Amino acid sequence: MEKTFAIIKPDAVEAKNAGKILSRIEAEGFGIVALKKHEITKAEAEGFYAEHKGKGFFSSLVTYMTSGPILVMVLERDSAIAHWRAVMGATDPAKADAGTIRKEFGASIERNAVHGSANPADAAREVVYFFPAFELL
Repeated sequence: MEKTFAIIKPDAVEAKNAGKILSRIEAEGFGIVALKKHEITKAEAEGFYAEHKGKGFFSSLVTYMTSGPILVMVLERDSAIAHWRAVMGATDPAKADAGTIRKEFGASIERNAVHGSANPADAAREVVYFFPAFELL
């Protein structure tokens, strides 16, 4: 079983789509290992997205991610990283395949409803960024 990290972003929480997204996660065979609602601070957002520092969209990304509550979670299943990325769809909802979460719930390349780890190294880093080991059962 592989673990991955996921976020339901502020736009999806505000639009009351979190429950629909969580239902989809379970329907796709994921186990939810850990889940919590979180208000990410500016410092946390800057640290989490540090790889994008210096890029033109960094400031607006930090502002967006701190604009409201998010749901952070650890998901588990066989091939969790690849499967979650397929279920999410392309970063730009306009280019996402029909039936993906971003196509259904995303509004723009920035306000795209969900986040998922890109690879095992990112998943390992992102999980511990929000979840201390004792919270992972």
